[in-house]
Amino acid sequence: MSTRFAVKIGINPISWSNDDLPSLGGETPLEVALSEGKAIGYQGFELGNKFPRESTALRNVLSAHGLELVSGWYSGRLAKRTVEEEIAAVGPHLKLLADNGAKVMVYGEVADSIQGAPEPLYKRPRFYKPQDWQLYADRLTAFARHTLAHGVRVAYHHHMGAYVETPTDVDTLMALVGDEVGLLFDSGHVTFAGGDAAAMLAKYVKRVCHVHCKDVRPEVIRLARNGNWSFLQAVINGAFTVPGDGGIAFRPLLQLLYDNGYEGWLVVEAEQDPVVAPSYRYADKGFRHLHDLVASIEQSEGAER
Repeated sequence: MSTRFAVKIGINPISWSNDDLPSLGGETPLEVALSEGKAIGYQGFELGNKFPRESTALRNVLSAHGLELVSGWYSGRLAKRTVEEEIAAVGPHLKLLADNGAKVMVYGEVADSIQGAPEPLYKRPRFYKPQDWQLYADRLTAFARHTLAHGVRVAYHHHMGAYVETPTDVDTLMALVGDEVGLLFDSGHVTFAGGDAAAMLAKYVKRVCHVHCKDVRPEVIRLARNGNWSFLQAVINGAFTVPGDGGIAFRPLLQLLYDNGYEGWLVVEAEQDPVVAPSYRYADKGFRHLHDLVASIEQSEGAER
């Protein structure tokens, strides 16, 4: 058996400019992010709002730097829309991803979400009735079946401030959706939501089709919870950081992925203020941490064989 860990390391441009908070790096040109990301060693980028949304233009921008398209966030509203409405809405985005070789779509449920609102996180939306969960899961499965028919799997993003935030929410959703729906495992969001990242990954590793490697600063998360901060307040105050700079141990997470044959992207995604956390320095730190861990796992597995 090969000891190679078949993963690629990518990054989200949020390290340079934040889509939800343009005041954080909004003045930084896309070319700066792409050139710096490539120089650091990243193989690909997720989409951000500065990328072109036409297939050929996007391909040209990325290929000019020798980069791949990792994936792209899609703001879904299946909690409120029908499957047919969502399929119609996703059309251009799905085509963009498929045309540029992305195999997964980051699905974030934004209906009723407060992730971008000045509201304390406890006011997030919830499904209270079993029938509401079932309706949502059925819609999501049908939607995922459609995207999969175009070669792109839904990677469902559990997210602070949304319907599916906590490990219990993830448990409920995963029990109800079909295998067409993949899980995006986000180490930072599950930790912020009060969960154990390794425990959740171990439970659902066979369903995981995409990974966001986000570290957290535990002391900031405690302040956010105790002070009833909004999600964006937590971001501004440094709740998240890159792998190797916070309180999450990434070695056990990567070992779980390796042991279960995960083949896909490890994406550094850390919403921070680039004035406080300079983009290049932190993007480089996150890459080095993951790259060294991947190499270490490969080496140790090879030595054991």
